[in-house]
Amino acid sequence: MERAEKIREEFHRMMKEFLRHTIGKLLEKELEEYLGYSKHERREDPDNYRNGYYEKKVNTSLGEIDIKVPRDRKSEFEPALIPKGEKSLVEDLQKKLFLLYSKGLSTRDIQDILEDVYGTRLSASTISRITDRIIPEINEWLTRPLKEIYSAIFIDCLFVSVRSENRVSKKALYVVAGVDTDGFKEILGFWISETESASFWLNVLNDLKARGVEDVIIFVSDGLKGIEESIRAVFPNSDHQKCFVHKVRNSLKKVKNKDKKIIAKELRAIYMAINEDQARQRFEEFKAKYQDEYKDLVKSWENDLDSLLTFFKYPYEIRRMLATTNFIESINSKIKKVTYGKKIFPDDMALLKVCYGVALDLDEKWQKPVKDWETIKAQLQILFEGRI
Repeated sequence: MERAEKIREEFHRMMKEFLRHTIGKLLEKELEEYLGYSKHERREDPDNYRNGYYEKKVNTSLGEIDIKVPRDRKSEFEPALIPKGEKSLVEDLQKKLFLLYSKGLSTRDIQDILEDVYGTRLSASTISRITDRIIPEINEWLTRPLKEIYSAIFIDCLFVSVRSENRVSKKALYVVAGVDTDGFKEILGFWISETESASFWLNVLNDLKARGVEDVIIFVSDGLKGIEESIRAVFPNSDHQKCFVHKVRNSLKKVKNKDKKIIAKELRAIYMAINEDQARQRFEEFKAKYQDEYKDLVKSWENDLDSLLTFFKYPYEIRRMLATTNFIESINSKIKKVTYGKKIFPDDMALLKVCYGVALDLDEKWQKPVKDWETIKAQLQILFEGRI
């Protein structure tokens, strides 16, 4: 909780600076429109011109902010954003600015909203400079110390179009999240990769270890290339559970349309078994039925069966937490929601800004441990005496 409080304090400080800087730019734009020419444009005998600034304290929901208000020679300019004598910022602007940052709206969206509400339009470069102010905070967050032990770590990825060296490619954005020994959820980090490999996963897991993670009871992931070998190399005592939901979904891509519904039902029946013996028996029945028509699919399940059935080693409450990556898929869903409409990110950092906003938002929401945590923790302490 101390870490969460520190993040909130830093984010609050950053948002105040973000707000102060943005207000200043909006006021400059208002004066530019009022005078009819830009700050550095030369005019012969202008009727009115800029005449420095005066300082003003403005009350906002983030606290008091010191701003500089530009003024004109005739003292006729009165900004609509903060009228003379007014000491409170328009509340609607604060909400919109927070929304613009945390929800990952595009530069054009930000420009359109500010222009629609206040009749002023910030340049794309100004907006970019404002959002770049959070880069140090993002880098600090991505390298922050982590807890020594995690009950479970979930790994998943989604693909996003990112521009790099004048070309656009689909990059893999890997999301790693954990449940600590008190049952609280936490996003541990984001990694962006051109390609997936065992060496990539080795680097990710070693990064977690370098940031303080000493032990993980179980990893849950899709069938990511090289992940199982990397887990054994870095966290040899950890179990690995492959996600049943992903496995079924990927398998159905190789099935004829007429067979999808029945095969999905039979594969899910393996996962819904009472115990491991029943699950293996149901797989054998599935194998006998579809060996001839779907030989490759059956072989794939046979190869992955041990890691797909890992969760049967645990009591029901733990199984429910581990059986699928619903937890991390909900994170991915939120990322997709805030990136909806963005066809291409200009660079990796632009993507990380959005992800960071999602992480901060979720951190505010994850204030309770996972369901049945006291029971789960008691079971883990018995099963893994000395580790939990």
